[in-house]
Amino acid sequence: MKKTPLRYFANAFPAPAWFVVSALFHYLGPAFAVLLFARVAPLGVAWLRIATSALLLAAWRRPWRHLPQQDARTRRTIAGFGLVIAGMNACFYLAIDRLPLATVGAIEFVGPIALAAAGLRSARNRLALGLAAAGVTLLTRAHLGSSPLGLAFAFANAALFTLYIVLGHRLATAGDEGSEPVDRLAAAMLVALLPAALLGLVPALPAMASPWLLAAGAGVGICSSVIPYVCDQFAMARLPRASFALLLSLLPAIACLVGALVLRQFPGPRETLGIALVAAAVALHRPRPVSPPHRPPEVSPWNTTESEPPA
Repeated sequence: MKKTPLRYFANAFPAPAWFVVSALFHYLGPAFAVLLFARVAPLGVAWLRIATSALLLAAWRRPWRHLPQQDARTRRTIAGFGLVIAGMNACFYLAIDRLPLATVGAIEFVGPIALAAAGLRSARNRLALGLAAAGVTLLTRAHLGSSPLGLAFAFANAALFTLYIVLGHRLATAGDEGSEPVDRLAAAMLVALLPAALLGLVPALPAMASPWLLAAGAGVGICSSVIPYVCDQFAMARLPRASFALLLSLLPAIACLVGALVLRQFPGPRETLGIALVAAAVALHRPRPVSPPHRPPEVSPWNTTESEPPA
């Protein structure tokens, strides 16, 4: 694969380092978004997040240059990834408006663990699924009476997060030789812009009248989407899915830490145990190994099967 300046930059740092940066901003952005909910509705903040990300990535990468060269399967993946991003953002923001950030962050791993257990039936994955179920049960009981709707949004976000991981890996390794994973991500963000606008443009109108709110919403978009999604693509392009799944076990703890430091959301004993069980389940589970896509062998112009013409 051709080495571009962007690829050299991505490879200059270890793939786990990109993941850690992504994880920190994955929850820092939403934590800052919660502080905006008093002035702008959650769906409005979600739209500001996606709009900022889509416009910045489009200006940077100009994905329309590479889209005609993508095959039909890659285009479908881009479209699906964009729809998933829009739905995931909406559900996530509606959930953290009603539940602590750490609780939503833990519940969102139910889907990936269940998918791994169904795809690779092993004692290890069955144990991981049991730990996740126990942890989520503790978290659900802690909030079922106070916010059942918040839990519904949290579980919807978990299902979409599963699709985000599957399609994100597919997107990171797809495409032609002349494009980067970030180019396909930029195209997906433009796809996400339309459904996000249908849900969040009207709720975002109060921010349009305030330069401060508009700037804050743009900052949330950069922290929540641009930085983590780009870092995810850098990490996914080099990490096997099993390694990526292991690193995901850090996210519930990071969500808990960010929630405590930024939002002063301190989990109780039951919630702490539930989050710890989910983190252990994420670390324990193993997804089905994915075979690398078949690539035709390179043919050298100096080594051909055709016979040379006589001298």
